[in-house]
Amino acid sequence: MVGMVERDHLTVRSELTLLNRVQQWFDQFCLQYVFQFGWSQNQIYRVNLALAEGFTNAVRHAHRTLPPETTIEIEVSLWADRMEIRIWDHGKPFDPNVIVEPQPGNPQVGGYGWYLLRRLTDKVVYERSTDERNCLLIVKYAS
Repeated sequence: MVGMVERDHLTVRSELTLLNRVQQWFDQFCLQYVFQFGWSQNQIYRVNLALAEGFTNAVRHAHRTLPPETTIEIEVSLWADRMEIRIWDHGKPFDPNVIVEPQPGNPQVGGYGWYLLRRLTDKVVYERSTDERNCLLIVKYAS
């Protein structure tokens, strides 16, 4: 099994205005650690876009009825063969299996964020943790 190379953690308030801070934190992590493992700019862009989608979903949907002081925790872990991002929120649980994926030529309301996450990355998993938080796991493999 390939060991973890580096990990970082960020906690922010549930405010869309903090998306830029989240993305800058991720970019700094990538500049410091990820590029030295041969990741392309395109791979990093895709993961950063998935991170933005996951964060905005937590703010807009999971925390919709919660005060902006409610925190969202984000962790990025770099392994030799992959990158993992975990986003924890305090929203109510939901079932991603009931989200209807958009079909070409049939516009719909909602469902595009989950669709986008699954297309940008290699694996997306939603779990409800034992401390009653939601955890969105986003995985992108190096190759």
